[in-house]
Amino acid sequence: MKANYHTHTYRCHHANGSDEAYVESAISAGFQELGFSDHTPWKYNSDFVAHMRMKLDQFSDYKKSVLSLKEKYKDKIEIKLGLECEYFDIYIPWLKEFILTEKIDYIIFGNHYYKTDERRQYFGNICNNVEGLIKYQKQCIEGIESGLYLYLCHPELFMRAYKSFDSNCVEVAKEICLAAKKYNLPLEYNLTGVLYNKRHGVEEYPHHKFWEIARDVGNTCIIGVDAHDPKQLENHVLWKEAVAYLDTLGIHRLEKLDMKDFYAIIK
Repeated sequence: MKANYHTHTYRCHHANGSDEAYVESAISAGFQELGFSDHTPWKYNSDFVAHMRMKLDQFSDYKKSVLSLKEKYKDKIEIKLGLECEYFDIYIPWLKEFILTEKIDYIIFGNHYYKTDERRQYFGNICNNVEGLIKYQKQCIEGIESGLYLYLCHPELFMRAYKSFDSNCVEVAKEICLAAKKYNLPLEYNLTGVLYNKRHGVEEYPHHKFWEIARDVGNTCIIGVDAHDPKQLENHVLWKEAVAYLDTLGIHRLEKLDMKDFYAIIK
């Protein structure tokens, strides 16, 4: 089984290509299941306008497009309607209601901003010190404990800012991995991060030290393309390298997400 549940669309302002192009690329690459999980819109308590996610009034178009493609390509690939969501505690009641009302198939946990992006505290910037690391760790664990998400995206996002995987990072990684293990939440091995690392000659996320800790803790993982361009789904080399690396580690890798209990959890 080959599946990807981390797929964006042009609506997030930093992805390219039509929705249908992602489906066609997924089929070409041999995927049996494709989940669209663009950055969730939020119903803010302020007039804040985000520039890395769709607006709330764009969601209906997103849903209509995904469901139309689901029907059109039903004989070739299974398509799921999802969202990549933060854990913004003040907005979680609204999010649960939104998921149920809109009949969203699943959500994945992208821990990008502290508390709410209205504060403009992106973890990829503020995790350049121990205080930022602790904020990231705390919010990750709160989201994991909520039980809302089917997996944790790019769990070592903090390395985008912290750079050196020192003893502080080891402690944060252990706590996140232990929480994920306790709540049986898979961790994502992020292929867009792999591509970034290769192109820039760095090791941010994924980071081998994090994944060695995940192995030792006994976590489960899943590969996420985090596609922002349809052609990323056709990068066979990157996918095969990820499979080989994770298999070498001996970490248990999921090939398909189980969504059958999702609504029971949300309710």
